[in-house]
Amino acid sequence: MLDAALDRDAEGDLLLGDMGQGIPFKPGSFDGCISISAVQWLCNANKKSDIPAKRLYRFFSSLYSVLVRGARAVLQLYPENSEQLELITTQAIKAGFTGGVVVDYPNSAKAKKFYLCLFSGPSTFLPKGLNEIDEEEEAKESTFTNERVPYKIARRGVVKKSREWVLEKKDRCRRQGKEVRPDTQYTGRNRKPRF
Repeated sequence: MLDAALDRDAEGDLLLGDMGQGIPFKPGSFDGCISISAVQWLCNANKKSDIPAKRLYRFFSSLYSVLVRGARAVLQLYPENSEQLELITTQAIKAGFTGGVVVDYPNSAKAKKFYLCLFSGPSTFLPKGLNEIDEEEEAKESTFTNERVPYKIARRGVVKKSREWVLEKKDRCRRQGKEVRPDTQYTGRNRKPRF
């Protein structure tokens, strides 16, 4: 990436370094920090002497010192598992940061993104993550209780053996893949009693 920047005659200074060894800048040099898909690589040990927790702490403590008080750092990451995410957030808090993790599209397998939002100083509010719900649709929330709702109340209005009940049951069987007779004008009709 540095060679590509040199080929393009990029403005500014270029620096090659290992962020696990710390960030080599004067304290209070930056107003903010953005990182995309880099922090999780500190959890991998390339040598026997590499200890992921120490490398993460060294990175976060040096990042905390180079940021001015009240600055923000947003680090996008893709943790392999929850233990890795816990290790990263623990080391960030240990270094003095406040903040937390924001997840965009939490129910998606491909679009899920983790953002570690850190504040060097008094914590402000965390931004909300993005969801797959359109603006037109309203989010439907469920309330959980320990009470059981009786089956009759849950299906209020549908009388057993009525035409609606029969049609609903036939639809349920079709969804389960069962073979069901087609609906006709005689479906669910009352029959005469036979002796």
